[in-house]
Amino acid sequence: MTDMMLELSGVTAGYGRSMVLSGVSLAVPRGSAAAVMGHNGAGKTTLLRAAVGLIPVRSGSVLLDGEDVTSMRPNQRVKRGLGYVPQGQLCFPQMTTMENLQLVSTKVTELDEVLDLFPALRPLLSRRAGLLSGGQRQQLAIARTLLTGPRMLILDEPTEGIQPNVVADIQNVIVQLTRRGDLTVLLVEQHVGFALRSTARYYVLESGRITGSGEGGEAAVAEVRAAMTV
Repeated sequence: MTDMMLELSGVTAGYGRSMVLSGVSLAVPRGSAAAVMGHNGAGKTTLLRAAVGLIPVRSGSVLLDGEDVTSMRPNQRVKRGLGYVPQGQLCFPQMTTMENLQLVSTKVTELDEVLDLFPALRPLLSRRAGLLSGGQRQQLAIARTLLTGPRMLILDEPTEGIQPNVVADIQNVIVQLTRRGDLTVLLVEQHVGFALRSTARYYVLESGRITGSGEGGEAAVAEVRAAMTV
């Protein structure tokens, strides 16, 4: 058994003839959390889509818990414990909050567990998801993915456009789950403070290449902000 839950080695990927990532390598230790930060257009979302299998890897490899999943389809990776929450607070707007969750699981114990993580959703279970705030829909999107029982959770811009109190709630959930060792997390984020306070390691992506990395935490916030303004 490897100590790394997710490893990208020399990954090159893009769209059509356009290459977005050039030899990207990173690793996320089991039961830990890591952040990828960078400006718009740096290739952050492309990196996650390559890790999940939504776009092909032109060269390099993707390993999930030591298994080479580079050529596997997204659903095969999900079966091996990969969960993905894309940008956009995605939900089924005409369905209630509870119906959105029950699409994944109808087991009372599992539903209770995710609602304990996001208690703000409890009074909203009968409300149509399309009437929720952006922050509430983001919590719903993460809760629904957690119901799949992932070992590796990938989040794309989880704080985009949501209120500060919900940002704090999501940060607390990430820290809680990784500290318990139940989950490994990789997130893409432009909110530097949130990213570094939620994770143990960070990577800076610039023009499709990793240009910096280090340990997360409060002490790294000023350093990373300075690096990203250059």
